[in-house]
Amino acid sequence: MDITGKLLSFFQWVCRFNFGNFEREEFKKFLRMGIIFALIIGVYWTLRPLKDAIFIQLVDKLHLPYAKTVSVLCLLPLVMFYTRLLEKTSRERMLIILPTFYGISVLVFSACIGIAQSHMEGLVAFSFPYIAIKVLGYLWYLFVESFGSLVVALFWAFAADSTGPVQAKRGFPMVVAIGQIGGIICPYGIGGLPHRLGLQTDTLSIIILGILILLIIPLVRYFLRATPENLLKSFHGKNEETEEKKQEPGFLEGLKLMLKHRYLLGIFAANFIYEVVVTIFDFNFKIAAGGLYSGVALSNYLSIYGSSVNVVSLTCLLLGISNITRFLGIGVALAAMPIIVGCALFGFLTMESLNFLFVLMVGSKAINYALNGPALKQLYIPTTPDVRFKAQAWIETFGSRSSKEAGSLFNMLLSPLQKAFGPLLGKAHYLMLSGAIGFPLLGLWLIVALFLGRTFRKAINEKKVVC
Repeated sequence: MDITGKLLSFFQWVCRFNFGNFEREEFKKFLRMGIIFALIIGVYWTLRPLKDAIFIQLVDKLHLPYAKTVSVLCLLPLVMFYTRLLEKTSRERMLIILPTFYGISVLVFSACIGIAQSHMEGLVAFSFPYIAIKVLGYLWYLFVESFGSLVVALFWAFAADSTGPVQAKRGFPMVVAIGQIGGIICPYGIGGLPHRLGLQTDTLSIIILGILILLIIPLVRYFLRATPENLLKSFHGKNEETEEKKQEPGFLEGLKLMLKHRYLLGIFAANFIYEVVVTIFDFNFKIAAGGLYSGVALSNYLSIYGSSVNVVSLTCLLLGISNITRFLGIGVALAAMPIIVGCALFGFLTMESLNFLFVLMVGSKAINYALNGPALKQLYIPTTPDVRFKAQAWIETFGSRSSKEAGSLFNMLLSPLQKAFGPLLGKAHYLMLSGAIGFPLLGLWLIVALFLGRTFRKAINEKKVVC
């Protein structure tokens, strides 16, 4: 056996405890898939802190809720266009088209942002350069939001469309674990690079990210060429043809499917409630961070946060958190998350400091990626291809953004409350309302999680698609 074969056998042995037993070719499939995901996640988790840091520098930290509002409105036509593309081209070609668009666009943004960051000083308020820089800040924010929504959603739709339920139980957590490696290396290694080199702009980081996005294309081509055809087959239920006949093509098909089926509405609710609560955490974290850091120093701090999320997430996976799904079922994995977030919400209401908010955000995000994320992705397996690609796009793109918008609308209350009651008393009212809204939502999420787990298990046992 050559060195490559020995290494492969060693990694397969290491993964056995955490994820289960793999056949050799099946292991290689998920390893390739994981490398693609590591690149996507690495880029995404580097873009996320850069999105906030650059926006805060070019616009203002108190405008973050407004940016999220605008992103929801702009993503609606974008998702409609994405759905149309799915009808016109193959799923595989979509994994070429989107990285090409985003890779080239990031390179264009690198030049524009470099110029803007270099000419921030001494601008006259409401002059043309001043307004242009503010508009650029909003465009950059919207662009990164769309990348996280569409590219990540497309990857998981493709993964669900080429994997069976038994293989997904062990394979998807492994893919997520490999993805966290990209999420650890890239944010700190690339996002914080300008700060460590003493540069004044984030141009270098953004150029590197553009090149990495374009590298997704050859990796996808290699995956499709090297993976045996029998390992690219998806779950097919006995009633799949009947369900497919009920689905009509169109811009809004994904939305119609979501509104029509309780199962998809349940997935939407699980995503929605998590994002609403965490958006409240996130806003307060970014406000605190923006008060202590600025410019590339803020980019560096938020990049360390991004890497920390993925370090904790990978640690959870290596310690066997995915065994909850394997041995206790998806229902238990889904139900655990609202309980964990409930504990986080209690901590948020009782403690306040940047260090605590850092730990709170890292823990909330990491456990979501390690436990809740892979479980939610598996819920799409007993569905038709249109649901996997189109409805999932609506749930994870427009649905995710609308939930962040709901959280942002709530966050907009902080400023008027502080003006009306003073900084301390206004913040106290804000926290009290956070608990009054958050805990009932978490109770609803728990009920939805149990319903989703029961419906998924029934569909797999009866070999039927849910919708």
